[in-house]
Amino acid sequence: MAIMAACMVVLPMMDAIAKYMATFETMSPGQVTFYRFFFQFLALLPIAFFVPGAIRGGKRPWMNLLRGALHAAASLMFFMAVKYMPLADVFAIYFVEPFMLTMMSALFLGEKVGWRRWLAIAIGFGGAMIVIQPSYEIFGWTALLPVLCAFLYTLYLFLNRAIGDADSPLTMQFVAGVGGTLFMTAGLFAGHFIYPVEFEASLPSSGLGLVLLIILGSLSGYVHLLVVRAFRMAPLSLLAPFQYFEIISATVLGYLLFADFPTASKWLGIAIIVASGLFIIWRERARVKQISAEPPLG
Repeated sequence: MAIMAACMVVLPMMDAIAKYMATFETMSPGQVTFYRFFFQFLALLPIAFFVPGAIRGGKRPWMNLLRGALHAAASLMFFMAVKYMPLADVFAIYFVEPFMLTMMSALFLGEKVGWRRWLAIAIGFGGAMIVIQPSYEIFGWTALLPVLCAFLYTLYLFLNRAIGDADSPLTMQFVAGVGGTLFMTAGLFAGHFIYPVEFEASLPSSGLGLVLLIILGSLSGYVHLLVVRAFRMAPLSLLAPFQYFEIISATVLGYLLFADFPTASKWLGIAIIVASGLFIIWRERARVKQISAEPPLG
């Protein structure tokens, strides 16, 4: 839980860099996403070289490549959204992802979710709608990109659980970096003909831009190593709500770097989402204590 909370505070720095590159360096979201995975691959390469099997892709290379493609697609949706929308707004809408994750863990992994948590999920979705409605009126379909990102990232997290302990977190992230880079290479080529504004290929226009892209890739590689580790230590339904910590960093960075600050109605929606998530955490802890207190059978 501590690992997950710390990672969620740091991760919005990546999205702030992506927004900076799109707004101040005029780099397309597709190109930013490519560099995010390319530099993740380079950052992990020296370590992966000394780990047996990491370079070869481990025991499940194709699933790890698919993880990378899903993560790249989710990142692309998110980076396209932050190009036009405030960071806090995008994160608030994206926070339907923990609810999706909790629901899918109950439906497909058999993790027990009681009626109180189902109610909290429904209320949390209502809070997300409070944020989405004014954003949709201002930004149109762009406001729904974080929802698509949330769905793709949920599938990515499910693959993390499906792979289980077959490969080390380092192997998973290294091969995912390869998969994301290959996916975005194809995406840049296809997007150039379909939607050139969002997929224009370019090099960094400044030294600062290059440094920021290297930081972006390095952060993504090493922080997600810790995320994978956290999900091996605790159930999905327990860790999912900790992603709400991202709203703290996102709001602070959005205000300091881009002068963006949520309106009163959006704060209401955010408060409802966070309260629902905290209730889910409390119910999970109460359930675990109840199970541990039950006498053994036989």
